[in-house]
Amino acid sequence: MKGIIIKGIAGFYYVRTDNQIYQCKARGIFKKNGITPFVGDEVIIEETDELDGEAVINEILPRKNSFIRPPIANVDCFVIVISIAKPKPNLIILDKFLVMAEKAHTKIIICFNKIDLDKDNRLEEIMKVYENLYTVVKVSGYTGEGIDELKKLLKGKKSAFAGPSGVGKSTLLNNLQEGFNVQTGEISYKTNRGKHTTRHVEIFELDFGGMIYDTPGFTSFDVLDAEEDELHYFYPEMISFIGQCKYDNCRHIKEPDCRIREAVDSGKIHKSRYNSYVTQYNEIKEKRKKYYD
Repeated sequence: MKGIIIKGIAGFYYVRTDNQIYQCKARGIFKKNGITPFVGDEVIIEETDELDGEAVINEILPRKNSFIRPPIANVDCFVIVISIAKPKPNLIILDKFLVMAEKAHTKIIICFNKIDLDKDNRLEEIMKVYENLYTVVKVSGYTGEGIDELKKLLKGKKSAFAGPSGVGKSTLLNNLQEGFNVQTGEISYKTNRGKHTTRHVEIFELDFGGMIYDTPGFTSFDVLDAEEDELHYFYPEMISFIGQCKYDNCRHIKEPDCRIREAVDSGKIHKSRYNSYVTQYNEIKEKRKKYYD
Protein backbone atom coordinates (compact mmCIF):
# COMPACT_ATOMS: atom_id res chain seq x y z
CA MET A 1 0.00 0.00 0.00
CA LYS A 2 1.05 3.54 -0.68
CA GLY A 3 0.82 6.23 1.99
CA ILE A 4 2.41 9.34 3.47
CA ILE A 5 4.20 9.65 6.82
CA ILE A 6 2.25 12.17 8.89
CA LYS A 7 4.12 11.82 12.20
CA GLY A 8 7.20 10.17 13.65
CA ILE A 9 7.72 9.53 17.37
CA ALA A 10 10.25 7.30 19.15
CA GLY A 11 10.99 5.08 16.18
CA PHE A 12 7.35 4.70 15.13
CA TYR A 13 6.02 6.26 11.94
CA TYR A 14 2.34 6.99 11.43
CA VAL A 15 1.39 6.48 7.79
CA ARG A 16 -1.89 7.66 6.30
CA THR A 17 -3.25 5.66 3.39
CA ASP A 18 -6.54 6.04 1.53
CA ASN A 19 -8.26 3.87 4.13
CA GLN A 20 -6.68 4.48 7.54
CA ILE A 21 -3.62 5.47 9.57
CA TYR A 22 -1.07 2.73 10.30
CA GLN A 23 1.54 2.63 13.05
CA CYS A 24 4.72 1.51 11.30
CA LYS A 25 8.29 0.49 11.93
CA ALA A 26 10.89 0.94 9.20
CA ARG A 27 12.71 -2.12 7.93
CA GLY A 28 16.22 -2.58 9.29
CA ILE A 29 17.72 -2.09 5.83
CA PHE A 30 17.02 1.67 6.09
CA LYS A 31 19.10 2.05 9.25
CA LYS A 32 21.82 -0.14 7.75
CA ASN A 33 21.99 2.16 4.73
CA GLY A 34 21.87 5.33 6.85
CA ILE A 35 18.40 6.31 5.65
CA THR A 36 15.85 7.87 8.01
CA PRO A 37 12.17 8.19 7.03
CA PHE A 38 10.92 11.79 7.22
CA VAL A 39 7.50 13.25 7.81
CA GLY A 40 6.09 13.95 4.36
CA ASP A 41 7.75 10.92 2.77
CA GLU A 42 5.60 8.91 0.40
CA VAL A 43 6.14 5.27 1.29
CA ILE A 44 5.13 1.73 0.42
CA ILE A 45 3.99 -0.22 3.48
CA GLU A 46 3.04 -3.80 4.17
CA GLU A 47 0.34 -4.59 6.69
CA THR A 48 1.41 -6.87 9.57
CA ASP A 49 -1.62 -6.71 11.86
CA GLU A 50 -4.91 -5.70 10.28
CA LEU A 51 -6.81 -5.50 13.60
CA ASP A 52 -4.27 -3.29 15.36
CA GLY A 53 -3.44 -1.18 12.30
CA GLU A 54 0.24 -2.08 12.30
CA ALA A 55 2.52 -2.22 9.26
CA VAL A 56 6.12 -2.03 8.13
CA ILE A 57 7.69 0.50 5.75
CA ASN A 58 9.18 -1.38 2.80
CA GLU A 59 10.14 1.50 0.52
CA ILE A 60 10.60 5.27 0.57
CA LEU A 61 9.63 6.77 -2.78
CA PRO A 62 11.91 9.39 -4.40
CA ARG A 63 11.83 12.74 -2.62
CA LYS A 64 11.13 16.11 -4.21
CA ASN A 65 13.31 17.68 -1.52
CA SER A 66 14.19 17.16 2.12
CA PHE A 67 15.44 19.03 5.18
CA ILE A 68 17.52 17.64 8.03
CA ARG A 69 16.43 20.23 10.57
CA PRO A 70 13.47 19.94 10.76
CA PRO A 71 13.30 16.38 9.32
CA ILE A 72 10.66 16.83 6.61
CA ALA A 73 10.39 15.86 2.95
CA ASN A 74 8.44 16.74 -0.20
CA VAL A 75 7.71 20.35 0.71
CA ASP A 76 5.82 22.39 -1.91
CA CYS A 77 5.90 25.68 -0.07
CA PHE A 78 7.88 27.08 2.82
CA VAL A 79 5.94 29.44 5.10
CA ILE A 80 8.44 31.41 7.16
CA VAL A 81 6.81 33.05 10.15
CA ILE A 82 8.43 36.15 11.64
CA SER A 83 6.91 38.26 14.41
CA ILE A 84 6.89 42.04 14.29
CA ALA A 85 7.25 42.23 18.08
CA LYS A 86 7.76 39.95 21.08
CA PRO A 87 10.26 38.81 19.89
CA LYS A 88 11.58 41.52 17.60
CA PRO A 89 12.16 40.47 13.97
CA ASN A 90 15.64 39.13 13.23
CA LEU A 91 16.24 39.61 9.51
CA ILE A 92 19.48 37.61 9.52
CA ILE A 93 17.55 34.57 10.73
CA LEU A 94 14.80 35.25 8.20
CA ASP A 95 17.36 35.36 5.40
CA LYS A 96 18.87 32.05 6.56
CA PHE A 97 15.45 30.44 6.27
CA LEU A 98 15.06 31.97 2.82
CA VAL A 99 18.42 30.62 1.64
CA MET A 100 17.55 27.08 2.69
CA ALA A 101 14.11 27.31 1.07
CA GLU A 102 15.67 28.65 -2.15
CA LYS A 103 18.20 25.81 -2.13
CA ALA A 104 15.35 23.28 -1.89
CA HIS A 105 13.48 24.95 -4.80
CA THR A 106 10.25 25.43 -2.85
CA LYS A 107 7.72 28.20 -3.15
CA ILE A 108 8.19 30.76 -0.38
CA ILE A 109 5.72 32.75 1.69
CA ILE A 110 6.94 35.21 4.30
CA CYS A 111 4.31 35.47 7.02
CA PHE A 112 4.66 38.51 9.27
CA ASN A 113 2.73 37.77 12.46
CA LYS A 114 1.62 39.87 15.44
CA ILE A 115 0.89 42.91 13.28
CA ASP A 116 -1.46 44.07 16.05
CA LEU A 117 1.68 44.79 18.11
CA ASP A 118 3.35 46.93 15.42
CA LYS A 119 3.12 50.22 17.29
CA ASP A 120 6.12 51.90 15.63
CA ASN A 121 5.40 50.89 11.99
CA ARG A 122 8.43 48.59 11.87
CA LEU A 123 6.65 46.39 9.31
CA GLU A 124 6.50 49.20 6.77
CA GLU A 125 10.29 49.38 6.61
CA ILE A 126 10.73 45.60 6.49
CA MET A 127 8.18 45.30 3.68
CA LYS A 128 10.38 47.54 1.50
CA VAL A 129 13.08 44.87 1.71
CA TYR A 130 11.01 41.78 0.86
CA GLU A 131 7.73 42.64 -0.86
CA ASN A 132 9.23 42.66 -4.37
CA LEU A 133 11.16 39.43 -3.78
CA TYR A 134 8.66 37.06 -2.18
CA THR A 135 4.98 36.53 -1.52
CA VAL A 136 4.32 38.31 1.77
CA VAL A 137 1.27 38.03 4.01
CA LYS A 138 0.58 40.11 7.13
CA VAL A 139 -1.40 38.41 9.89
CA SER A 140 -2.35 38.52 13.53
CA GLY A 141 -2.82 35.24 15.32
CA TYR A 142 -4.52 37.21 18.09
CA THR A 143 -7.12 39.17 16.10
CA GLY A 144 -7.38 36.83 13.09
CA GLU A 145 -6.49 39.57 10.63
CA GLY A 146 -4.97 38.21 7.41
CA ILE A 147 -5.82 34.55 8.17
CA ASP A 148 -8.19 34.23 5.19
CA GLU A 149 -5.48 35.52 2.85
CA LEU A 150 -3.02 33.00 4.31
CA LYS A 151 -5.55 30.19 3.76
CA LYS A 152 -5.82 31.10 0.07
CA LEU A 153 -2.03 30.93 -0.29
CA LEU A 154 -1.85 27.52 1.43
CA LYS A 155 -4.69 25.85 -0.46
CA GLY A 156 -3.64 22.76 -2.39
CA LYS A 157 -0.02 22.78 -1.20
CA LYS A 158 2.06 20.82 1.29
CA SER A 159 3.51 23.70 3.26
CA ALA A 160 6.24 23.67 5.88
CA PHE A 161 5.34 26.00 8.72
CA ALA A 162 8.49 27.15 10.48
CA GLY A 163 10.29 30.07 12.06
CA PRO A 164 12.11 31.11 15.21
CA SER A 165 10.64 30.26 18.59
CA GLY A 166 8.00 32.57 19.98
CA VAL A 167 6.82 34.04 16.68
CA GLY A 168 3.37 32.48 17.03
CA LYS A 169 3.46 29.48 14.69
CA SER A 170 1.27 27.32 16.92
CA THR A 171 -1.25 30.12 17.45
CA LEU A 172 -1.51 30.61 13.70
CA LEU A 173 -2.08 26.89 13.18
CA ASN A 174 -4.91 26.98 15.68
CA ASN A 175 -6.41 29.93 13.80
CA LEU A 176 -6.19 28.22 10.44
CA GLN A 177 -8.46 25.36 11.39
CA GLU A 178 -10.58 24.26 14.30
CA GLY A 179 -9.44 21.09 15.98
CA PHE A 180 -5.69 21.53 15.70
CA ASN A 181 -5.31 22.41 19.39
CA VAL A 182 -1.56 22.82 18.94
CA GLN A 183 0.09 23.69 22.25
CA THR A 184 1.14 27.32 22.42
CA GLY A 185 3.85 28.89 24.54
CA GLU A 186 4.51 32.26 26.06
CA ILE A 187 7.49 34.54 25.59
CA SER A 188 10.14 34.24 28.26
CA TYR A 189 10.51 37.72 29.79
CA LYS A 190 14.06 36.87 30.81
CA THR A 191 15.31 36.14 27.30
CA ASN A 192 12.51 37.68 25.19
CA ARG A 193 12.52 34.42 23.25
CA GLY A 194 9.81 31.85 22.84
CA LYS A 195 9.61 28.66 24.81
CA HIS A 196 9.69 25.56 22.61
CA THR A 197 6.19 24.13 22.42
CA THR A 198 6.22 21.67 19.51
CA ARG A 199 8.08 18.48 20.46
CA HIS A 200 7.89 16.52 17.23
CA VAL A 201 7.26 17.05 13.53
CA GLU A 202 3.76 16.39 12.27
CA ILE A 203 1.78 17.11 9.12
CA PHE A 204 -1.88 18.13 9.31
CA GLU A 205 -4.60 18.05 6.68
CA LEU A 206 -6.38 21.32 6.00
CA ASP A 207 -10.16 21.31 5.58
CA PHE A 208 -9.88 23.87 2.79
CA GLY A 209 -7.34 21.75 0.86
CA GLY A 210 -3.66 21.02 1.29
CA MET A 211 -1.45 19.94 4.16
CA ILE A 212 0.76 21.79 6.60
CA TYR A 213 3.83 20.71 8.57
CA ASP A 214 4.22 21.78 12.17
CA THR A 215 7.87 21.75 13.19
CA PRO A 216 9.77 22.18 16.48
CA GLY A 217 10.88 25.69 17.34
CA PHE A 218 14.46 26.61 16.52
CA THR A 219 16.43 29.73 15.75
CA SER A 220 17.89 29.07 12.31
CA PHE A 221 18.87 26.55 9.73
CA ASP A 222 22.41 25.26 9.55
CA VAL A 223 23.84 27.10 6.54
CA LEU A 224 26.78 24.72 6.19
CA ASP A 225 24.89 22.82 3.47
CA ALA A 226 25.33 25.80 1.15
CA GLU A 227 28.68 26.35 -0.54
CA GLU A 228 30.41 29.72 -0.63
CA ASP A 229 30.38 29.83 -4.44
CA GLU A 230 26.64 29.07 -4.70
CA LEU A 231 25.27 31.32 -1.94
CA HIS A 232 24.63 34.27 -4.28
CA TYR A 233 22.23 32.13 -6.36
CA PHE A 234 19.92 31.92 -3.31
CA TYR A 235 19.47 35.70 -3.22
CA PRO A 236 17.08 36.28 -6.16
CA GLU A 237 17.88 39.99 -6.42
CA MET A 238 21.55 39.12 -7.09
CA ILE A 239 21.02 36.62 -9.90
CA SER A 240 20.81 39.13 -12.76
CA PHE A 241 24.23 40.57 -11.76
CA ILE A 242 26.07 37.25 -11.48
CA GLY A 243 28.68 36.87 -14.21
CA GLN A 244 29.03 40.60 -14.78
CA CYS A 245 31.79 41.19 -12.21
CA LYS A 246 35.41 41.71 -13.24
CA TYR A 247 36.43 38.32 -11.84
CA ASP A 248 34.59 35.13 -12.73
CA ASN A 249 34.99 33.80 -9.20
CA CYS A 250 33.91 37.04 -7.53
CA ARG A 251 32.41 36.45 -4.08
CA HIS A 252 31.19 40.07 -3.82
CA ILE A 253 33.02 40.77 -0.57
CA LYS A 254 36.14 42.86 -1.28
CA GLU A 255 36.85 42.24 -4.96
CA PRO A 256 37.18 45.30 -7.24
CA ASP A 257 34.63 46.06 -9.98
CA CYS A 258 31.94 43.95 -8.34
CA ARG A 259 28.54 44.53 -9.97
CA ILE A 260 26.62 43.28 -6.95
CA ARG A 261 28.33 45.72 -4.60
CA GLU A 262 27.68 48.46 -7.15
CA ALA A 263 23.99 47.44 -7.14
CA VAL A 264 23.98 47.77 -3.36
CA ASP A 265 25.49 51.25 -3.57
CA SER A 266 22.91 52.31 -6.17
CA GLY A 267 19.99 50.91 -4.15
CA LYS A 268 19.09 48.10 -6.57
CA ILE A 269 19.93 45.56 -3.85
CA HIS A 270 18.87 46.41 -0.31
CA LYS A 271 21.81 46.93 2.02
CA SER A 272 20.36 44.72 4.77
CA ARG A 273 20.08 41.82 2.32
CA TYR A 274 23.68 42.29 1.20
CA ASN A 275 24.83 42.45 4.82
CA SER A 276 23.05 39.17 5.55
CA TYR A 277 24.73 37.66 2.48
CA VAL A 278 28.14 38.66 3.83
CA THR A 279 27.28 37.33 7.29
CA GLN A 280 26.18 33.96 5.90
CA TYR A 281 29.17 33.79 3.56
CA ASN A 282 31.57 34.28 6.46
CA GLU A 283 29.69 31.74 8.61
CA ILE A 284 29.86 29.13 5.87
CA LYS A 285 33.55 29.82 5.30
CA GLU A 286 34.35 29.60 9.02
CA LYS A 287 32.36 26.39 9.55
CA ARG A 288 33.97 24.84 6.50
CA LYS A 289 37.39 25.75 7.84
CA LYS A 290 36.64 24.17 11.25
CA TYR A 291 35.25 21.09 9.55
CA TYR A 292 38.46 20.46 7.59
CA ASP A 293 40.92 21.51 10.31
